[in-house]
Amino acid sequence: MFLNIFNSGIFQWQFRRQLLVSLSATLITFCHGIALGWVSPMLPKLLSPNETPLSFHIDVDQASWLGAVISIGGISGNFSFSYLMNRFGRKVSIYALAVPHTCIWFMFYFAQSIEWLYVARVCAGLTGGGMFVVLPIFIGEIADNSIRGRLCSFFTLTMNTGIMVGFVVSSHVPYHVIPCAVVSLPVLYVFLATRFPEPPQQLIRWEREEEAERSLRFYRRCDGPNVSKEAERAYQKQFDEMRLAIQKQNKDSDNKGLSVRDFFNKRSLKALATGLVLMIANIFTGTFAFINYMSNIFDQVNTQLDPNTNTIIIGAVQILGTLASIYAVDRYGRKVLLIVSCAGSGIGTAAFGVYAFFVEQQEVDLSAFSAWLPVCLMSFIIFIANVGVISVTMVVLVEVLPQKIRAVATSFCLGCLSFFAFTSLKTFPLMMFHLGLAATMWFCAATSALCLFYVVVCLEETKGRSMYD
Repeated sequence: MFLNIFNSGIFQWQFRRQLLVSLSATLITFCHGIALGWVSPMLPKLLSPNETPLSFHIDVDQASWLGAVISIGGISGNFSFSYLMNRFGRKVSIYALAVPHTCIWFMFYFAQSIEWLYVARVCAGLTGGGMFVVLPIFIGEIADNSIRGRLCSFFTLTMNTGIMVGFVVSSHVPYHVIPCAVVSLPVLYVFLATRFPEPPQQLIRWEREEEAERSLRFYRRCDGPNVSKEAERAYQKQFDEMRLAIQKQNKDSDNKGLSVRDFFNKRSLKALATGLVLMIANIFTGTFAFINYMSNIFDQVNTQLDPNTNTIIIGAVQILGTLASIYAVDRYGRKVLLIVSCAGSGIGTAAFGVYAFFVEQQEVDLSAFSAWLPVCLMSFIIFIANVGVISVTMVVLVEVLPQKIRAVATSFCLGCLSFFAFTSLKTFPLMMFHLGLAATMWFCAATSALCLFYVVVCLEETKGRSMYD
């Protein structure tokens, strides 16, 4: 199956620049993934007075805040980068993502107290909140309709790869070496961002049509001396359709502006409801909290394997799940993947809850299963979540929202995502401590079941939908 990925449309000659630009832009998500993956193996060390690599250690309440404050930065990043993107364009926002991310590693390196780590995590939230606003819209604008789902899925692939790298380095590399090695990556990211132009849609909105034409030629590879007549006709047709659609939108905006009524019609309300359900599925099915507290989860089920080794295995499984999503998203559609993912996540978290229940009761000898069953169950949960709920959510969000309210509504939905993430990360360790891991897992399973019902009944397929609707 995965060999077919590399023979698919995204590697065809006419799409190669779109692929390379998407990979260059998502380098920041790889960097962000390292910062996310750093937390899980590092938390047990910071909680231990004997193993902490810093001059201080933390308690359980501080650990929950360390996990949760990233979402405070996320909410700020959602709205600040949305404003930045709409005011100054996609490229300025792409450059700006590197600033808070670079600050993360300076804070980690020079940390003298828990407050330094809190600030680092807020900076991680600023980067993450901005990424989720800027990159799906940027990639959606430069990508051809036939490969948009796969290119947008690279957003998740690079982040999951970064998370696995973060798991590995924080488990096996000395604490102060990690920031020194990683801080060069955002510099490379900024350099690569200078090599590609502003999306043509934004340039048309700014009434810079000659630059917009050059930009579209760049992304469609129609800027060379040997462009065929057929390719030239297809390019001209696409550019004319894009220009007319955006000019009409600009004229409507000038005449009417963006009003409350634009958000309170049937189509917009349904799209916003879909966006909110997708945000709930993304967070409260548990996967985001699992990644941040993976080592602690494996500690609680008394696995015989080293918890950090299990965590690295899970990081690799995330990548496989995202590759499966890239393969399937433009072939089978978004709705099918979300149905499979919600159903699988519900079954997996319910089963893990049953296993955790028997571990907590200590009435059944599970030593024969502890070496493999917990990691297999968690691998299934993470894999199936990345096939749909994690990878496809941002693709569907951008496609389902009407164009006129897309920027504002995306920021609103992602602001809710950050709030949900804060709630999940703050309460997850407390729920594990007070209610037990089994009850926490069953809560995630119930959320998956509710989201599955909504997706089956209410979600429309968005595969191939125009970005100008």
